Amino acid sequence: MTIGQVNILDGNTFVVCDKQGDIDATPEDTSGLFSFDTRFLSKWILTINGQRLNSLSVDDLQYFESRFFLAPGTGSIYVNATLSVVRRRAVGDGFHEELTLLNHAEEPADVVVRVDADADFADLFEVKDSIGKKGRYYHRVGSDHLLIGYERETFHRETLITSSEPAKFDERGLTITVHIGPHSEWTTDLNVVTSLLGWGKRITQPKYGHAGRKERPMAESLRRWIDDAPRLETDRESLRSTYRRSLVDLAALRFNPPIGPGASLPAAGLPWFMAVFGRDAIITSLQALPFTPELAATTLLALGALQGVRIDDFREEEPGRILHEIRYGETAAFEEQPHSPYYGNADATALYVVLLDEYERWTADTELVKACEPYARAALRWIDEYGDRQGNGYVSYQRTNEKTGLENQCWKDSWDAISYHDGRLPGFPRATCELQGYAYDAKFRGARLARYVWDDQELARRLDQEARDLRRRFNSDFWISDGGYFAVALEADGTKVDSLTSNIGHLLWSGIVDPHKARSIVRHLMGPRLFSGWGVRTLAEGEARYNPIGYHNGTVWPFDNSIIAWGLRRYGYKQEAARVASAMLDAAEYFDGRLPEAFAGYDRSFTQYPVEYPTACSPQAWSTGTPLLLLRTMLGLNTSGQFLVTDPAVPPDIGYIALLDIPGRWGRIDAFGRGRPYTEYRGRSWVRPDRR
Repeated sequence: MTIGQVNILDGNTFVVCDKQGDIDATPEDTSGLFSFDTRFLSKWILTINGQRLNSLSVDDLQYFESRFFLAPGTGSIYVNATLSVVRRRAVGDGFHEELTLLNHAEEPADVVVRVDADADFADLFEVKDSIGKKGRYYHRVGSDHLLIGYERETFHRETLITSSEPAKFDERGLTITVHIGPHSEWTTDLNVVTSLLGWGKRITQPKYGHAGRKERPMAESLRRWIDDAPRLETDRESLRSTYRRSLVDLAALRFNPPIGPGASLPAAGLPWFMAVFGRDAIITSLQALPFTPELAATTLLALGALQGVRIDDFREEEPGRILHEIRYGETAAFEEQPHSPYYGNADATALYVVLLDEYERWTADTELVKACEPYARAALRWIDEYGDRQGNGYVSYQRTNEKTGLENQCWKDSWDAISYHDGRLPGFPRATCELQGYAYDAKFRGARLARYVWDDQELARRLDQEARDLRRRFNSDFWISDGGYFAVALEADGTKVDSLTSNIGHLLWSGIVDPHKARSIVRHLMGPRLFSGWGVRTLAEGEARYNPIGYHNGTVWPFDNSIIAWGLRRYGYKQEAARVASAMLDAAEYFDGRLPEAFAGYDRSFTQYPVEYPTACSPQAWSTGTPLLLLRTMLGLNTSGQFLVTDPAVPPDIGYIALLDIPGRWGRIDAFGRGRPYTEYRGRSWVRPDRR
C-alpha cells in the first residue's frame, strides 16, 4: 500500500484512492475500483467550483467504508473556509458514495459540483505488467446515468454511474449545480454499479439504495463475526488491538468466487492478490482454525471442487492437484495467462490433506471429512504419481508452461528465491526441503484419516510406511553435516543446494526432522544470521543473494515466522517459540496491528523499528492469520481426543493471556497463560534473575 492511499474492501470488491477520496489511476498503479480482477473505475475526481479539495481527516475504521472530511483551499491561514465536504463511501457488491456539502456561512452559496469519471477496465495483470488493451471502449449518456463499457468478443464489462439528485451527465462524468442556504447542507447519493458479462451469462452486482441500507447489514455481519470468535484478555493492550485487527481483516478478505452459493474463503491479499490462492487459503485456514473454523470448511470444499482432473500443460493441471490461483479478468478469459485456474504449485496438494486432518482433529466434523475423502485420496495419489517427477521418492517441480508458468512452485516463488550459498541457481526439477516435510505430514495425517474416519486400514498401513521411509531418506539425503542444517533443495542429480534459509523451520512444523538434529536447526533459526530480532529472515545473512529488502532473499515474512514458531513448539522449544512470537507482536505495533506481507530483514539493533517492504500486500491473508497462530503457540493449544490441551509459554513482556470460548469438538472452552519474570535469553531458555 502506497503512503497516502486509503483502502476500502469487501472480499470481491475493493477501492484504492487518495486521502481526498479521489481516484486518478495511471496505467501502472493500483488506484481504482476493482472487482473480480478488473478495474471498473480508473478516474473519480471531485471538484467544487472547479477546485480540488484538501483533506482534513479520514475515518477508515470500518474495512468496508470510509469517510473523507474535506474543504476547499483558501490560500491563507487567516481566511477560514466557509464550505466543508464529507464523502462517505461504502464498498460491497458495488460502490456507493454519499456526498454532503455543508455551508457554514451566513449567506447562501451557489456551488458547482463536478465528478470526473472514467474506467479503463484494466485487468490486474495488465496493471502489474503494463499490458495494453485489445478491445473497444464505449460511453453511453442518458438523462439520469452514465454507462461506460468495454468489450472484446464475448468479454464485456460495464460501469453504471447514477445520482439521487438531478445531474447533467456527459461522457466524462457528471455536473450538479447546487444552491445551499446559510448554515445548511445538501446531500446526494452517487452509485456505481459494476457488471460482468461473460461465460455465457450476465452477472450484475446489486445496486446500493439510500445511504445506510447496505452498511447496516455489513456492520451486523462484522459484529457477529467478531462475537463468534474467542474473546482475548491480556495485560498487553497492543496485543488486544492486533487481535481485533486480525479478525476484522480476515472478515474483509473473505472472497466469494462464482463457483457456487455460499462459498467464502480468504483471498490472498490487497491489492495484487484479491483472488483465491490454494496455498494461501489453506495456510490462513490453518492459522485461524481455533478462532474461525468455518474458513477451513469452505476452503476444503471450494478447493476440492476445483481440484485438477486432467493433464493440461498450459494450466499445469494434473489429476489430484490443488489449484494455485484462479482469476476472472480479461487475460485469463483469453488465455493470455493460465489462471483459469492455474495449478502451478508443488505444495498446496499436500497441505490440503494436512488441513483436512487438522480440521477433523479440531472440530470432529467427520461428515465434511467424508465428503472431502475423494479429494484427499486424489491429492495423496498426486504426491506419488505427479509430484514425484523424478521417480526418486521426492516431490519436485518443473513448469510445463514455459511462457507464463511459475519457475519456482514453492511458497518462495520469485525467480531467484532458491539458490546455492555462492548465489548460483540450481537447475530443474527442484525438490525443495519443505515440500518433503509437507508430503511426510500429508501421508502421516492421511493415514490417520484412513484409519479412523474412512475405515481403510490397508491405506493407513501403506501411508504410515511411506511416511517413515520418506523421513528416513530425507534426513540422510538433505542433511548438510558440516553445517548442521538441511539443504534448501536437491538438484536432479542429488546435489545439495546449500544455502541456509527459513525453510528449515517448516521442517520442524511438519515433524520430518529426526529429534537429534532438531537442536542444531533451532540454533540456526535463532542465531544472528537468520534471526533479525524482529523475526526469522527468509535467507541467512552471509549468503551470496542475501538482501534485507529482497522479496524472498532476506526479508522477514510474518506467516513464515508463525509456522516456524509452531514447529519450535512441536519439538519442545517453547521459549524459542515465545521469542519469535514476541518479536512478531513487537513488529505489529509499528504497523498499527496489521502485519504486512513482508518487511525488511535489517537487524533490530540497526533500525530500532521494522522497515517496510515497498510493495508488500496489506492486508494480506496469512500475515493477518499470524497473530492468531502465535496466540495458539504461546498458549500451547492442541487437541487430544475430545479434549483441548494447553501448555502455555508466554513471553515475559506479554504477561497474562486468557483466550475465552475457544470453539472445537469440546464445544467452547477457555485457555490461560502467564509470562514468567525472565530477564535474559540464553540458549534454549529464559533465565530468571535469581538463577546462577
